[in-house]
Amino acid sequence: MELIKLFSLVLILGLSTTFGGFSQEIQKGYFRSPVKPGGRNFLSGNFSELRPNHFHTGLDYKFGGSEGEPIYAAADGWVHRIKISSFGYGNVIYLKHPNGNITLYGHLRNFNPKLQAWMRQKLYEAKANELEVFPNPGELSVKKGELIANGGNTGSSGGPHLHFEIRDSLDRAMDPLLAGFTEILDNIPPTPQKIAIVPLEIDSRVNGKFQRLEITPVLSGASYRVPETIKVTGKVGLEIQSYDKLDGANNQNGFPKFEVSSDSGIQYTLKIDKVDFNYSRQFLLHTHLNRFTKLYFQPNLKFDYISPKTPGTGVFVVESGQKETIQIKLSDAYSNARLVNLTLTGTDLDSTISDGVAPAKAQTSYYNHHMKIRVAQTDKGGLAKFFIGNTVYEILPAYQDAQTRTYLWDLRFGVPSKVDLCSEILDPELFGHFPLGKEHLHATDRLTVRTDDNSLLEDLYLRVGFSGSSSNPVLRLQETTEYLWNPIEVTWDVSGYTGNKGKTHVYLRSPNGSRSFAGGDWEGGQIRFKTRNFGSFVLAVDDVKPSINLIRANSQGMRFTIKDNLSGIKSFEAFVDGKWVLMRYEHKQAVIWSETLDGEVLRGAAVLRVTDMAGNVAEWKGTIA
Repeated sequence: MELIKLFSLVLILGLSTTFGGFSQEIQKGYFRSPVKPGGRNFLSGNFSELRPNHFHTGLDYKFGGSEGEPIYAAADGWVHRIKISSFGYGNVIYLKHPNGNITLYGHLRNFNPKLQAWMRQKLYEAKANELEVFPNPGELSVKKGELIANGGNTGSSGGPHLHFEIRDSLDRAMDPLLAGFTEILDNIPPTPQKIAIVPLEIDSRVNGKFQRLEITPVLSGASYRVPETIKVTGKVGLEIQSYDKLDGANNQNGFPKFEVSSDSGIQYTLKIDKVDFNYSRQFLLHTHLNRFTKLYFQPNLKFDYISPKTPGTGVFVVESGQKETIQIKLSDAYSNARLVNLTLTGTDLDSTISDGVAPAKAQTSYYNHHMKIRVAQTDKGGLAKFFIGNTVYEILPAYQDAQTRTYLWDLRFGVPSKVDLCSEILDPELFGHFPLGKEHLHATDRLTVRTDDNSLLEDLYLRVGFSGSSSNPVLRLQETTEYLWNPIEVTWDVSGYTGNKGKTHVYLRSPNGSRSFAGGDWEGGQIRFKTRNFGSFVLAVDDVKPSINLIRANSQGMRFTIKDNLSGIKSFEAFVDGKWVLMRYEHKQAVIWSETLDGEVLRGAAVLRVTDMAGNVAEWKGTIA
């Protein structure tokens, strides 16, 4: 009986350790500052800051533009993970602590001598220039305040700094500012930049139109206000662009808490307390263009940040002739708060609204699953015909004036192959509907697209455009401002292409003309590739070998610059006297250099081989005396 009780106690304690992350918080005073403990620190980035495709999940400590800053262990523990890499966090250490937390130290120039030697040994054993290792618990123990590394600029860093994170036992990032670091000061409340009022249904209107309205609030005493009253019809939501600052730094940082109240009390609370890396790219659904935070319920969003998590949360419906006073409270990790006030006035639908100067040709825009078409008035009639399969739907303008007609169509009712606008026939270039959460394939003679069950952030009504020539074809998928959660597979028929297929791949072309490698495999006249980004895709030939330029090669080591003209560097390897030699790489400076095991000298025939993403191989050969 006692044995059963003991087993039960052990099981409960084990489960508490394993699943403690569900309620685990940061214990104040447990962690010591990893940079200048006891001194003053300044940050260039903080937790929950909006980045191009994710929440920033830690603190970025400034070094004053130079590398080499001493980095200290924030608490007792052991090395849980350690990695040498040219991208991402670069050279990074993860420490596991007795309380279950994990701390991360990224973009390091180097590890301390003990860790550096241990990791170099692992690299030579694996004959890998980049490697991630998971040491056994206790194998590499560290003490609180122990020097573990020096700060640098490795990986995808824009300058010398330390990226520091605190994670819970389930590897979810938490706000390190809650650790109570006295070295960081913040007495400044967040600042609102713009408020957006957005329609949420096809019968929603903002100032009479189906439109997104952005307004700059003005300072009024210690708070901000939107100076005009916004007229709304139907269900609308709010979005906000804002930032926070810390004492002594001009960087525009993030903050974790938003609260929306109305005349009837608190309507919506958003608190970003933990970031699960499995869902970090859901950020792209949570924000508008990576800049505006959406302050309303979204049924497809997998984040658990809002309260209450119900379909009506943050959704406003103001009856005609009534007013709703709304207050948005912005709070940072130090409880500095700022208020933003605005007023919504309810109005009835109006079908005689001006929608701007008449366009020369029909203009189509999309918002979620809604299609909006603006077209000039004509004496040929105003009844638009939407062709959905074998069915034709006739609809009147949602609103119009003497110059312009505006039509609205809910794509959930069907994807139109064409629209007869009386004065012209519109091709919406809609390829097909891809449902959220399902594997789906849609094919035509020119294109096949396949999605997996986790490819999409929301239902996708894919728009496709073909342009260019047979020798220089261009495929457009959606716009660069629209996003995927995980990759989709695309098979593109380019049968007329006559270039060197062995060296031809797909590239994503940015608006400024630069190209990034997407790859692809040829199957006759078709090329199949995967992408996690929308935009314009082109074919390009890369048959040029990478360049290798010697800086020095002697018994103490080798150093080169390596570059590629298009597809990018894929791999590299070096040998001296027939033996593999570790080569470290810093892609931002295009510099590569050797590190020998135990400081041994180099002698004999040397070769460096560099391969690009297109399979071109360059070699440098020499002799080290």
